[in-house]
Amino acid sequence: MNRPELADFLRRGRARLAPSDVGLTAGSRRRTPGLRREEVAQLAGMSVDYYTRLEQSRGPRPSRQMLTALARALRLTAVEQDHLFHLAGEEPPRRETASAHVRPGLLLILDRLHDTPAQVVNDCGEVLAQNAMARALVGDVMSRPRRERNLTRLFFLDPAARTLFPEEDLAGHARTHVATLRSVAAARPDDPEPAALVAELRSSSEEFARLWDEHEVSQRARATKRFLHPLVGLLELDCEVMVSHEHHHLLVVHTPRPGTESYERLRLLRVVGLQDMSPSTT
Repeated sequence: MNRPELADFLRRGRARLAPSDVGLTAGSRRRTPGLRREEVAQLAGMSVDYYTRLEQSRGPRPSRQMLTALARALRLTAVEQDHLFHLAGEEPPRRETASAHVRPGLLLILDRLHDTPAQVVNDCGEVLAQNAMARALVGDVMSRPRRERNLTRLFFLDPAARTLFPEEDLAGHARTHVATLRSVAAARPDDPEPAALVAELRSSSEEFARLWDEHEVSQRARATKRFLHPLVGLLELDCEVMVSHEHHHLLVVHTPRPGTESYERLRLLRVVGLQDMSPSTT
């Protein structure tokens, strides 16, 4: 681990970003250009003290998960992310499978969607980035360990994940999750990620195994979804899916129809749902 070079790279990466580049407001009394340390820490889901120590060349070696979070927070390109891993003494992620690195341009679009829930997922269902409204709607998935960020795994193995949806919609969601994963697994037979997820869920969930045997296939596509939120109640949102083919990434955006009750409830969520949000710590 090259601590001085890592510290310098982080400082320069932070200095070149404006708050508006990452969906933040500039506020007042900003004496130096770039993001503040606490803003980078918040975007990366780490403590300010830990990030500060990294910039001061005295922090412990970051985990691979933390390096990926830092690359995302600083909007690094794929080449810059590899450099970050090298400075930390880690081998960069492999590129031949679905990458967890989200392109800066896609993150910029995500940041601009400040009034509607949006998140980036890979085709296997792993959440790679969320905006503030998505965290207010479905929870801060990015604060979880990487293994617990997969929407298909959560749906079948975590009962709490199902409470986001009305009971009568669960069967449809289950079929969609299974059919989508089957399509991905067939398209990437040499990629161990979808194969491992299928094996795990077939052995851990009778419902998944039963639906898998029905051999239905589909892709994530436009749909209307209903969400049960503990603060604002039932929300009916149109789900739009935009595909970035380079790394098998999908930008999923949920929008209400103007003039509906869901439109007013989402506006309320933007007020009350963001008030309790605070950065997680390492």
